[in-house]
Amino acid sequence: MKLPAFDYAAPQTLDEAIELLATHDEALPLSGGQSLLPILAFRLAAPSLLVDLRRIPGLDQIDISASGVELGARVRWCDIEADARLLTAHPLLAEAVTHVAHYPIRSRGTVGGSLAHADTAAELPGIAMTCDAEIIAVGRNGKRRIAARDFFVGPMMTALAHDELVTELHLPPWPPARRWAFEEFARQHGAFALAGIALYYDLCDGVATDVHIGVIGASAALQRLTPAEAVLEGCVVDAATMLATAQAAAAAIDAADDIDAPADYRRALVETLTGRALQRAVTRPH
Repeated sequence: MKLPAFDYAAPQTLDEAIELLATHDEALPLSGGQSLLPILAFRLAAPSLLVDLRRIPGLDQIDISASGVELGARVRWCDIEADARLLTAHPLLAEAVTHVAHYPIRSRGTVGGSLAHADTAAELPGIAMTCDAEIIAVGRNGKRRIAARDFFVGPMMTALAHDELVTELHLPPWPPARRWAFEEFARQHGAFALAGIALYYDLCDGVATDVHIGVIGASAALQRLTPAEAVLEGCVVDAATMLATAQAAAAAIDAADDIDAPADYRRALVETLTGRALQRAVTRPH
């Protein structure tokens, strides 16, 4: 299908981009375009102006320090894949990115675009929610640091104001001995997940602490599966606890029922994937 008619601007600075968004009610930012362009092609959006962010400097950096990982909004999936530091600085992120679509998409799609699009089946929003990430947004009123749990307000809906742009994603520090896993199921490689599980926990005196379990694809909203986290928290990670945690995850999910899969199927997937992820985490060499 043909794209709708729109004006186009490629500002040189962040301030210019924010001003264009603020002064055009129906303007949309363009980052990698891997989500936006199909939306335009299907006429699900008809902006008066596209504001291309590709010329704005400083948005394509990956910074790793004692305070965590900072991903600029214009960092592409292939940039994350190519940065060997992330294999230790944030292995859960590094693993999840390998499930994103196919290489042509990963060579164009960006961190900021995925966060702003807020698809509940996408890997990065799920990682952000699971890992207590912060999204940094800048608009006419200045900079905001928004917790992921407050940023994603519904399916493809965020807390961004019209004149705000995502500039950065902050992921907290990752302890070297942390146990983690990412599991996803799709009908074919690179397709959107029917369900996916991201989890991690730390070990203290032989029991699991700081348990985080997040789900993608299986529900209408991004979820932390707090009832399942509570089952595992403070326990030895053995077969019985893993089974109970997986069952609690399935019970906690507000499963979606649509043309792709019935809700019961998605709940079963969540239980299976949670069990697999826990097994991978407990057996992962350290």
